[in-house]
Amino acid sequence: MIQRNYFEDLFVLEMANNHWGKLERGLQIIADFAKIVRFNNMRASIKLQFRDVDNFVHRDFRGRTDIRYIKKTLDTRMGREDYATLVQAVRQAGCIPSATPFDEKSVELCEELEIPLIKLASSDINDWFLIERIAATRRPVIASSGGSSVKDTDDLVTFFANRNIPLALNHCVSIYPTEDHDLQLNQIDYLLERYPNNTIGLSTHEYKDWETSLAIAYAKGARTFERHIDIDSEGVPVSPYCSQPAQVDTWFKAFKRTRTMCGQPGSTKRMCPPEEIKYLDTLVRGVYARHDLKAGKALTDDDVYLAIPLQKGQMSCREIARGQMLLSDIAQDSPVRVEAVDTPYAYDEHLKQTLLTRGI
Repeated sequence: MIQRNYFEDLFVLEMANNHWGKLERGLQIIADFAKIVRFNNMRASIKLQFRDVDNFVHRDFRGRTDIRYIKKTLDTRMGREDYATLVQAVRQAGCIPSATPFDEKSVELCEELEIPLIKLASSDINDWFLIERIAATRRPVIASSGGSSVKDTDDLVTFFANRNIPLALNHCVSIYPTEDHDLQLNQIDYLLERYPNNTIGLSTHEYKDWETSLAIAYAKGARTFERHIDIDSEGVPVSPYCSQPAQVDTWFKAFKRTRTMCGQPGSTKRMCPPEEIKYLDTLVRGVYARHDLKAGKALTDDDVYLAIPLQKGQMSCREIARGQMLLSDIAQDSPVRVEAVDTPYAYDEHLKQTLLTRGI
C-alpha cells in the first residue's frame, strides 16, 4: 500500500515550457501558485524540467531553429544555480519540488538538489537508459502513459514493482491542447483494472473546462492529477493547454466538491449519517394489533398489520417476526411495543434504545 498512499490526492503543477528559462518568471509562477495551494489547503508539487542541453541536443543541430523542440530547448536552458534557487523557492512555499529529467545527467541534478519526486514523461516511457538511471535514485516516480503500448506500460510497472519503487501511472493524451472528445477518460478504468497495485492518475491538457474532467476522473478512481501552469505576464503568450492561477483555483475547488460528492471509498459500505437514519425511520411502517391480543399469544400474520406512523418504542416491519410470543396484553389498533414481545430487542439494552428513540 506504500505505492498508493504516497501519491494519494497529490496535484502536480508543471511549469510549462521551462518557464521560458527565466529565473524571475519561474519564481513568480511559484509564488502565485503556492498562494492558491495554501488557500485551498492542497497537497501539491511544483515541477520543473531538467535537460543537460549541451548533450541533449546534437551539436550539428543546435542552429536548427526551424525544429520547434530543439529551438525551445535551447531558448529555455538554465544553469544549476538557477534550478537550485527555484527548488528552494518551491520548498519555502510549502510545496513538494519535483522534476522531469529528460536525460541521465539531469537525473544526477535531481539527486544533487534532493528532488523527492521524479516524473517520467510520456516520450520516455520506453527509454530504458533513462528509466534505469531514475530507478537507481530509489525515488517515487510518476509516469505518463501518452502514446504508450500495452507492453510499454506492463514492462514499466513490472520493472518498478520488482524494485519496490513507488510508481503512479497517469492516463495522458499527448495532444496539446486536448479537445474534450480526445480525453478518453475511460482509460482510467482500464488502468485501474490492469494495475491494481499502482496509483492511477490523470495528466490533462484540455483547455475549455477545469471541472468536468477532474470530477469524472476522480469518480472513476484517479487519485493524482497533473496540469501545466503559467502566468500572463511580460507579454509572454500563455499556451492554451496551460492553467493560470484562477483556473487552478477552480480546479482545486472542483476536486474538493467532487470528493465530497463521492464520499467514502467504493471498497467499503458508507456509514449513514444520523440525520439520514432519522429521516428514513419516519417512513417505516410500525406494527399494530389487528384485534385484542393476550399475553402468551404467538403472533401470526392475522394478529397484526403495518401502518405509519412508527412510534417511539414500537416494533416495525424490520423487527417483527412470525411466532414471537407476547409478554403482555395489547388492545386492538394499539402499537406493538418492544417490551410487549419476547424478542432480542427487549433484552439487549443497545438494541432496545434504538427502538425507544426512533419514530414519533
